Amino acid sequence: MPAPDRTTRKSAAVVILVPLLAALALWAFAWPAARTAPRDLPLGVAGPAAATAPVARQLESRKGAFEIHRYADETAARAAIEDRVVYGAVVVTPGGPKLLTASAASPVVAQLLEQAVTAQAPTGTKVTTVDVVPAPAADPRGAALSSSVLPLAIAGVAGGAIVTLLRLRGVRAALVLVLAAAVVGIAGTALADSWLGVLTGDWWTEAGVLGLSTLAVGATVAGLAALIGPAGIGVGALLMVLLGNPFSGVASAPPLLPEPVGSLGQLLPPGAGGSLLRSVAYFDGARAGAPTATLAVWAGLGLIAVLLGGLRARRAPAGQDAPAPALEPQPVG
Repeated sequence: MPAPDRTTRKSAAVVILVPLLAALALWAFAWPAARTAPRDLPLGVAGPAAATAPVARQLESRKGAFEIHRYADETAARAAIEDRVVYGAVVVTPGGPKLLTASAASPVVAQLLEQAVTAQAPTGTKVTTVDVVPAPAADPRGAALSSSVLPLAIAGVAGGAIVTLLRLRGVRAALVLVLAAAVVGIAGTALADSWLGVLTGDWWTEAGVLGLSTLAVGATVAGLAALIGPAGIGVGALLMVLLGNPFSGVASAPPLLPEPVGSLGQLLPPGAGGSLLRSVAYFDGARAGAPTATLAVWAGLGLIAVLLGGLRARRAPAGQDAPAPALEPQPVG
């Protein structure tokens, strides 16, 4: 039986790989969405210890749904919400429970907390809800913010791919990646802050976050391509778009995603970038340290890989053996 030719093998590879990629994409996007539920969601309980004990017990009875933080009064609970320590808090008052939320942190979580606290309140008790850090009026459901993750990832992948395909190497490639990311940050902030009004923080800080998020993705893609060849573009795209986007938790919240997706997503640039953008846009930079460090590590390692790839490409011609000199005909006799 004759062996299959090269064209047949390529066709078979496409027939096998395309369904596998489709199945992986469906799993990455659909599975976290179908399993959305609170998992150790940080929630505060404020008031006298004797009064808050029954409320805390009811919340803790939901087997791992909430991570309870206790506060002496409403002021302390509000401060914890503004510092992004908790997503909300139940304040026990003589007139009944008061729920403090932060729709800017996650409209989905704010709605979930309102439903949970109302369901466990005594019959006939009205739960007062106060939005301590509301989402901007231009984006009350957080749809625009969550929609920013994928375009930034695509811009980063495109930047890394273009640098690779144009055969830019070393310092020149690193500078192009940095400058392109800076332009993306400025353009993105002009659209999201100045025009749409969905970001309400410091303008230049937001531009820096958008630029750093793009650079982390672009430098990683270009760095992988510099080390392992053009296949690095595909690896980087799969990592950042296929996994990083659905695992980011920006559309809901990381504690609502099944583990280890919620934690893993925050270690990838899309998730870290979304969390950092939320912090600087609505919470005056609270809890910005960890995502900033994550993005800086990805960007730094990617740029180092780009520089190393440039050095390797520069040394390759020098290491090749020089061609042997041609032998001249010698006279006979």
